[in-house]
Amino acid sequence: MSDIEGPTLRRRRLGVELKRCREAAGLTQQEVSRHFEWHSAKVTRIETARVAVTPRDVRDLLTLYRVEEEEYREALVDLARSSRQRSWWTDYRDIMRPGNFVGLEAAATSMRSWEPIILPGLLQTEAYMRALISTGRSNDPPPRIDRRISLRLTRQTRLTGERPLELAAIVDEATVRRMVGGADVMKAQLEHLIEIAKLSNVSLQIMPFDAGEHPFLGGAATLLEFRDTTLSDVVYLEGLAGDYYEEQPPEVARYRQEFERLSTRALDHRTTIKMIEGLLTA
Repeated sequence: MSDIEGPTLRRRRLGVELKRCREAAGLTQQEVSRHFEWHSAKVTRIETARVAVTPRDVRDLLTLYRVEEEEYREALVDLARSSRQRSWWTDYRDIMRPGNFVGLEAAATSMRSWEPIILPGLLQTEAYMRALISTGRSNDPPPRIDRRISLRLTRQTRLTGERPLELAAIVDEATVRRMVGGADVMKAQLEHLIEIAKLSNVSLQIMPFDAGEHPFLGGAATLLEFRDTTLSDVVYLEGLAGDYYEEQPPEVARYRQEFERLSTRALDHRTTIKMIEGLLTA
C-alpha cells in the first residue's frame, strides 16, 4: 500500500518545480493568475499540491515562465499526468476530511503525532475505532461506518508494509485511561498498544498528568516528514473548526522543536509500556 512514489508525492514534487520556475521568471502568483484569468488562489493550490494540475496547464505555465528545455518540459508534463492517477484512497474520498491527509500520510517517511484525547488512528483496534465512530457518527448507516473503519484499517498497513512509516506517537495519559467501548474493548486496545509498540519503527510515549502544561494542550498535532529533500515537511492540525496544514519552513521547524521538547517531558518508551501493563493488571 506504500505510496512512496504515488500521486500525492508526485503532485507535491511538481508543485515545487513549478514554483521554482515561476520565481526564476520573476512572476508573482497573482500575476500568473491574472494572465490566465484563473481564480486568484489557483496558482497557490497548484504549487502547494492542493489540486491536481492538468498536463495542458503545465505546458501553458512553462511557456509563460519561458522554460524552453524540451526534456525538462516533458518530464514535468509526465509528472502532471501521473499525479492525476487514482490512488487506493480515491474510493474513500466521500468520507475523508478535506486536504487529503491520508495521501500525505501514505507518502511520508516518518510521522510525529500528539494526541490529547483519543489514541492515534494508526494504533487503534477495530473494536476501539468502531466504538468511537459509532458514537461520533451516530447518524451514519452501518455500511458507512464500516467504510470508515475499512479506511482506517487500510491506513494502518503503513506501519508494517513496504518501507514502513516511522511513527513517534506521544499521547496524553487520558487516552489510555478513558474507557472507550467498555472494559473488554479497552483491555484489548491496551494489549494491542503493547504489541504494536514492539515494532522497531514505532515509538510510543505517554505524557503523564503530573507533567503539567505544555505547548500542545490546544489539540492534536501531526508532523509529516518526507525523504525527498525537495519537498517541504508538513504540520497537520485537526480541530472542530476545520483542519489546517502548515508548510512554511520556519513554522515547521518550530513544531519539530516543540515535538522534541514534548518527547523529553513524556515517559520514555519502556516506562510507557510499564504504565500500560499496570493499567491492565489494576
